[in-house]
Amino acid sequence: MRAPAALEPRFNISNALREDLFMFTRAGLVAGAVALTLVPCAANAQVQMQRDITWKLGLAIAEGAIEECAKTNVAISVAVVDRAGRVRIFIASDNPSPHNFELARRKAYTARTFRRPSLEWAQQTRDGADLAGQRQLADVIALGGGVPINVGNDTIGAVGVSGSSQTGDEACAKAGIAKVADQLKTN
Repeated sequence: MRAPAALEPRFNISNALREDLFMFTRAGLVAGAVALTLVPCAANAQVQMQRDITWKLGLAIAEGAIEECAKTNVAISVAVVDRAGRVRIFIASDNPSPHNFELARRKAYTARTFRRPSLEWAQQTRDGADLAGQRQLADVIALGGGVPINVGNDTIGAVGVSGSSQTGDEACAKAGIAKVADQLKTN
């Protein structure tokens, strides 16, 4: 006896379509199984602990740089950036040139970005050098006066000085870091 017409399926699924559906379902199950194996990894995630520049540390570095340049009566601007390149401290001695703020910030940013003094980076990126293209990056500047601030091998920020010669700026920046050297030692 044949089933009534109302109970017969309206669509006749071909074997090829059944195989495609089966493969699709199987692929979905495999993808789901892989995703489930990754879920425990997220549960094992940890908080990243990292050192950074505090405003007090940045201020002490900036004051040390100004004190060093004041010995030769040079008016400077000093910028201290944190590990992300953000300005934490900006301070200027009396009567700096108007453009010094921007130069100090960019020198600090350059030293932080490349984890080396900006004068060293400037020499390594001269025209024709393999790294010359780095000079096209935003906010970097090929002038001396930026020095990274390190705790061990970890660069936690940088200081940039502008107002003297490139080597003079760098010397003042290094003097600022030297002022807090005891706080930059690894435990």
